[in-house]
Amino acid sequence: MSLNLQSSNSLCLLRLSAIGDVCHAVAMVQAIQRQYPHLTITWVIGKVEYQLLKHLPGIDFVIFDKSLGWRSYRELKKALAGQKFDILLHMQVALRASLASLMISAKKRIGFDRARAKEGQWLVTNHKVEPLATPHVLEGFMGFAKAIGVVDFTPSWHIPVPDSDSEFARQITPDGQKTLVICAAASKAERNWLPERYAQVADHAFESGYRVLLCGGPAQLERDLAQDIQRAAKHEFEDWVGKTSLTQLLAVLKRASIVIAPDTGPAHMAVTQGTPVIGLYAHSNPGRTGPYTCLDYVVSVYDEAIARQRSGDIPWGTRAKGENLMAMIEVEPVIAQFDRLARH
Repeated sequence: MSLNLQSSNSLCLLRLSAIGDVCHAVAMVQAIQRQYPHLTITWVIGKVEYQLLKHLPGIDFVIFDKSLGWRSYRELKKALAGQKFDILLHMQVALRASLASLMISAKKRIGFDRARAKEGQWLVTNHKVEPLATPHVLEGFMGFAKAIGVVDFTPSWHIPVPDSDSEFARQITPDGQKTLVICAAASKAERNWLPERYAQVADHAFESGYRVLLCGGPAQLERDLAQDIQRAAKHEFEDWVGKTSLTQLLAVLKRASIVIAPDTGPAHMAVTQGTPVIGLYAHSNPGRTGPYTCLDYVVSVYDEAIARQRSGDIPWGTRAKGENLMAMIEVEPVIAQFDRLARH
């Protein structure tokens, strides 16, 4: 049963991280905006994620900087002083987020259903979304929109970027040039594919007439992986790892022809821009965390990996464990998906 929003004027959304998840959340919040254009929306968000979404229209952002430790809660309370919201959408089950929610004054506090309200989230909410058996993360988030009466759940995204960032992307991905963007690194090294296999796919794309760009964040892990890919390759590729802001990367992903990535934020950023993504999955179920509009192009060994570790009924969202699972993904199926997309 959905809540009545006729007398509601203000909504606070609590989703701090991560990049992929806030991309899913954008589809939900913009579905809310379509149905309730009068609603004032405040989004409590992480410091890094804000850099991607700070140009969203109609949203007042409040940054939660976890690097401040316990001070982060005091700063959040100070930033929200005097504000009382009609509705809080508490969309993150981490204990850190539930503690942050105590700094937010709201009459109706909506959280996940009891099965998904982990780490005590159910203790700080007074309404729940409908339970879902096997949702994609995006569908789980849309449950919050449904809980406040939204009826159109068709995902769409409008994430503005500055004109200067769009021009930057035009310079490195010129019109008429087919481009493959490889965002090779996930947040954990075990979720990265092998550099020599990335290199084989990149060489194939290059020989098929594509420019190949290596993109990603500034972490040393990402820089090292890009260098390892280049060393294993026959051809020279353009290395933009650590050289773009998040909005510049978003603009590049928009202009790309195809994106290849493991379970990482840029895969979902590309989805928001309508760019086809070949997702590489071993540890997590792509049915839950895969690139939402491109699940048909995922190359996954998750089912095989989890079957080796668990038997019987496996709870939805269970992760497969192991440092070498990504090595189960061979080159041939990735090239096959690339060729399939290239034909289109």
